[in-house]
Amino acid sequence: MSLKLQDCVSLITGAGDGIGAGIAKRFSKEGAIVGILDVRADSVEQTCSLINQQGGQAIPLVVDLRNEDQVNLAVAQLIQSVGRVDVLINNAAIMPSGVLHETSTADWNSIFDVNVRGAFFASKAVIPGMLGRGKGCIIHMASVTGILGLPGLAAYSATKGALIALARAMSTDYAGKGIRVNSVSPGTIDSPMLHHFLLEQKNPDFLRKEFDAMHPIGRVGLIDEVASVCVFLASDDASFVTGANYTVDGGLSVKGQQPQDNI
Repeated sequence: MSLKLQDCVSLITGAGDGIGAGIAKRFSKEGAIVGILDVRADSVEQTCSLINQQGGQAIPLVVDLRNEDQVNLAVAQLIQSVGRVDVLINNAAIMPSGVLHETSTADWNSIFDVNVRGAFFASKAVIPGMLGRGKGCIIHMASVTGILGLPGLAAYSATKGALIALARAMSTDYAGKGIRVNSVSPGTIDSPMLHHFLLEQKNPDFLRKEFDAMHPIGRVGLIDEVASVCVFLASDDASFVTGANYTVDGGLSVKGQQPQDNI
């Protein structure tokens, strides 16, 4: 069986758990070498150990994405170890909830630091190498919250909308230089981020059922369903795809449905 990402060197941020870890594991199964970047050392070690035990190659990179020097050093270490970075997935994110007037300035700054500035730092670090080789792929992990107005997620939605716009802008800058840039916008995914969000709400059990019901397909998504789209975008199958935003949301963004009285 042909592997779609054989010998592809991929750097995945926020890969300690959740969607990032799922993408890393799936990429490894498709033959990729994966750089596991996360601020949590124990999570990085756990993901790397699992991949390496299964015969893959994972490289641990414990980094605070808010620190540009740390990001640059991590990319340099990955390149020194395996020679290059073919694919970058800007997946790291935090998701504090709340309406705008109740969002603290500290929370607003923090979410933009991780979700948007982190993507900026990582992209800026890998692009020179991609330009030198005339080939590369960058995927920004956005969200349907960057498209729809879902309640109680003002700051998070603003960052995800920014990533969608950033992917489009970057695609026009680099398309003629061999670098493809796209975004992926998941709907509600059964992940640690969802579980943490639900624990913050006044009626988590009710809201969990609402999340299933609001997706026309009848359920929330799975991490591997997001990973499958990322594999496609990172592979040569998507060689003519750039500037696109792929919704992986069970039809949510088409229907525009929202949970009611959830926060």
